[in-house]
Amino acid sequence: MALLLYSLDEAPVAGRLAKASGLPSAPYQCHRFPDQELRLTLPIAEVASPVDTLVVYRSLDRPNDKLIELLLIARHAREAGISRLLLVAPYLAYMRQDIAFHPGEVVSQRVIGAFLAGLFDAVITVDPHLHRTHSLIEAIPVDHAIALQGSPRLAELIGRRHASPLLIGPDAESRQWVEVAARRLGCAYGVCSKVRRGDRDVDITLPSMPIAGQQVVLMDDIASSGRTLARACERLLQAGALSVDVAVTHALFADDALDILRAAGVGEIWSTDCISHATNAIDMAPVLSEALLPLLS
Repeated sequence: MALLLYSLDEAPVAGRLAKASGLPSAPYQCHRFPDQELRLTLPIAEVASPVDTLVVYRSLDRPNDKLIELLLIARHAREAGISRLLLVAPYLAYMRQDIAFHPGEVVSQRVIGAFLAGLFDAVITVDPHLHRTHSLIEAIPVDHAIALQGSPRLAELIGRRHASPLLIGPDAESRQWVEVAARRLGCAYGVCSKVRRGDRDVDITLPSMPIAGQQVVLMDDIASSGRTLARACERLLQAGALSVDVAVTHALFADDALDILRAAGVGEIWSTDCISHATNAIDMAPVLSEALLPLLS
């Protein structure tokens, strides 16, 4: 029997995946002691049929405590005799640092990838933030390292909201997602150039194409500080864009990111539910289920 395990703070999104996959599901309990240590309680013993496959749903935004949860869950499950452990982590942390840029820097992608590979037999994620790494299996060496795309689902939503949008990526890395969505919609697209001077200091140059009068949708995989998208929005409005909306896969939106975007003139903000957030407008359960089900057979 396969069981989907989830944290109470992700119950709605995990429940949608369980329903789409036809899996029984149950939350695990997490108690935090005053010294910040965690006590986890898994419901495995309460399930009527023996569990041989455990699917753990945990999106790894704000990842540090969650990685400890995964360590405790996986080791306990193995000791309990569960033979297969599958991780569904729609957002995967620590992937951007794939080389050491300065002496002594820890290459976190390599460390966290090996950590997860030592715990799980398969990992499913969406739009992992890989730069020089060509495939997820290079970062997480397991038999099944599956990277799905959020852009097709984002395109479906954009197509319902705008008859003839112009899709713009805020930097070169966003091209892969913008191209997929533009092909789906049969619309024009462009990609900005970005110069980053710090975590919250960026400058944007627009692509050479008609902007005036266009209903623009900025697309990216991750929105964190919001500064890149905000600068792009300001440039687009200055160039005469009729409106600028934002569609992202992963809604991190740290600190005052939403306020920054609104102040820049962004209209609608849409995200997938890979990270639970007030801007969620797209359910990724059908896509995740399609990838998960073959691993359960």
